[in-house]
Amino acid sequence: MKSSHAYLLFVATLLTALGYGATFLLTEHFRAIGGGEIETGKTLGGAMIGTLIGVPLVGWFANRLGAGNMAALGAASVAIGYFSLAAISALTPLISVAGFFIGLGWGTFYLAAPLALSSRVSDQDRGFWFTRFGAFQMGGIGLSPIAGSLLTSKLDLSTGQAFAAVAVTCMVSASLLIGFELMSPHKNPDSSPTRNMGWMRALPILVRTRAIYPILMVGLGACVFSGLLTFQTSLVRGTDLIASTFFAAYAITVVASRFFLAPILGRANGDRTAIVLLFLMTLGVVVAFGFNLGIVAQILSAVLLGIGYGLVYSVIQTQAVNDAPAEYRNAALTWFVIAYFLGIFGFPLFGGWLIVASGKQWFLTVVLAFALVETALAFIRTRVGTPRNPAMT
Repeated sequence: MKSSHAYLLFVATLLTALGYGATFLLTEHFRAIGGGEIETGKTLGGAMIGTLIGVPLVGWFANRLGAGNMAALGAASVAIGYFSLAAISALTPLISVAGFFIGLGWGTFYLAAPLALSSRVSDQDRGFWFTRFGAFQMGGIGLSPIAGSLLTSKLDLSTGQAFAAVAVTCMVSASLLIGFELMSPHKNPDSSPTRNMGWMRALPILVRTRAIYPILMVGLGACVFSGLLTFQTSLVRGTDLIASTFFAAYAITVVASRFFLAPILGRANGDRTAIVLLFLMTLGVVVAFGFNLGIVAQILSAVLLGIGYGLVYSVIQTQAVNDAPAEYRNAALTWFVIAYFLGIFGFPLFGGWLIVASGKQWFLTVVLAFALVETALAFIRTRVGTPRNPAMT
């Protein structure tokens, strides 16, 4: 695959990720119209339902339409969701519908884009390209709230108008993804049993392989990630801190670490690397308990999360694909994405209620528990040998 084609996909990924990252402005948007964390949770609950529909659609249609084209449809759906939010000026059940379209689009894109990339690279190069793909994805997610804040504070736009601007960037992304599908040649469509039997029926096979560990781990890590970023404005309320500082430190750390540390990690033992990175992520949650100490604690927490979560994601994504039998790799990636979205969009539904009902300290305690369990699973995985191909037993 030509690097020029890859970066066409990467730029589109950055732009679409701005759409997901803009969900971190939801609480501010709803506060402006009389709501708060509960409405944020409801919107992301609708997004979770959308992702659970969008992910299977990729499995069913990507082979016929092309994974790049499916990713383009996903970006367009995200745009519809944000145009809808921009048009809503009062609390209404339609916020969940807007969230549904955002989730439908992000779920479709989130699986289709790496599938489009994976089908164009070899097993040996997959980790390299996934790491760079993830850098643009995480960079867009982290930079979006900063861009949104600039639009609202410097240009004096409403959050609704900022959402409309995000929608436009997602439409640009859709056009780039269509161009990527047309310009970049890929391997012949996969005729594996996963295509015929369905990704759902592949789960019993995957459970008997080491691929199940990264699938569970990404769901737990997504709870940590969404907890600290989605409710950052809530976590810094009552202090002199501003949420955009956390977003900026996180985004810069993720992009820099993926480009400068990825070559080192690529030569390291993946199992041990995952444990070290998850320890750093967990430490980032611990530091978040000390936000009242000032900006140093906030930046340190963001940096630890950026290095730990930002780097471990591509490590365990590669593990999920490579640990699965060759004919079930698309199914493994599908379940990996589903687990991720259950955490990303499912946890805020609970987290918003938890902050309102029990306060920030209990909220952070639950987030820390998820981080510790994920780290424990990474350690257990190192003690489990690679079994025989379960499809052959």
